[in-house]
Amino acid sequence: MAYSINAKDYFKVKLWTGTGSSNALTGVGFQPDFTWIKTRSFSDNHELYDAVRGVQKRIMSNDTAAEETRSQGLTAFGADGFTVGTSDGVNKNTETFVSWNWKANGAGSANTDGTINTTATSANTTSGFSISKYTGTGSNATVGHGLGKAPKWIIIKKTSGTEQWVIGESASGFTKNLHFLTNTSNTSSAVWNDTAPTSTVFSVGTNSGTNSSGETYIAYCFAEVAGFSKMGQYIGNASTDGGFIYCGFKPAYVLVKNVSASNNWFLQDFERIGYNAANHLQKPNSSGADDTGTHIDILSNGFKVRSSSANNNGSGNTMVYIAFAKAPLVGSNNIPATAR
Repeated sequence: MAYSINAKDYFKVKLWTGTGSSNALTGVGFQPDFTWIKTRSFSDNHELYDAVRGVQKRIMSNDTAAEETRSQGLTAFGADGFTVGTSDGVNKNTETFVSWNWKANGAGSANTDGTINTTATSANTTSGFSISKYTGTGSNATVGHGLGKAPKWIIIKKTSGTEQWVIGESASGFTKNLHFLTNTSNTSSAVWNDTAPTSTVFSVGTNSGTNSSGETYIAYCFAEVAGFSKMGQYIGNASTDGGFIYCGFKPAYVLVKNVSASNNWFLQDFERIGYNAANHLQKPNSSGADDTGTHIDILSNGFKVRSSSANNNGSGNTMVYIAFAKAPLVGSNNIPATAR
């Protein structure tokens, strides 16, 4: 089956070596609207920026802190990439960095589909990704996501104050939630109001992580698109001959969390090493440098687990994952993707 979506037009991994001075990075292939930056060769925070909140506005997946203004962080989004300043966390001289970049729809505009009108929603219905900024009410409510289909993953951060990140995903169901700081899956009706997202809105309850009165939030929503994104779960076997997870494409990015145990998140991509199975690992809950162990094989149609670690393969444990494509299994040119 051929797919019309060209993955590289909507998601791209970008690597660079820091210069210590303003650095315009190109080669992304589009203007990113959400850029997640991480140091590889030394320990420092994950830095997340998006076009809805604006440049220089940093939030960190490994920290509960409010949004911060970093004048020398990500300083501009460009037509083919972005510019970083002199901050060590994005551009320390001679050190190595990775960024994961998604295309939405620029700065966006207000969405009035929910009972809470968003300040701005930037949605790309082709790739199934949107960014929404809203102000909480403290009462059960809905928020428009602009995707035209129900998202399977929602990642929310309160930007106006200190608070855990909150992640909802359809494999576990929206009676449950996760945090980036290590934990098992939690059950709380106050987070998502025990309501799955629809084609137009997601629901929030009264939990401070998603809907405190007068507080501001940013929501990243991901719907599944054949040939580009896949979200689901698998059961671990604690073996280096772990399970094969079919995606229908060659993954460029795989994020995994063991929801049965309080373990690290696993984030791996196609670019940080050129062969299987020694894929470099990052942990969204940690400031650490790249982990260079053996974790997964990236294949033409999915990924195979090659680690016995409880983090991504605990025996009998449930793992949830979200993956984005390097290339579809068979592209519009009818040429099959190859394994790594």
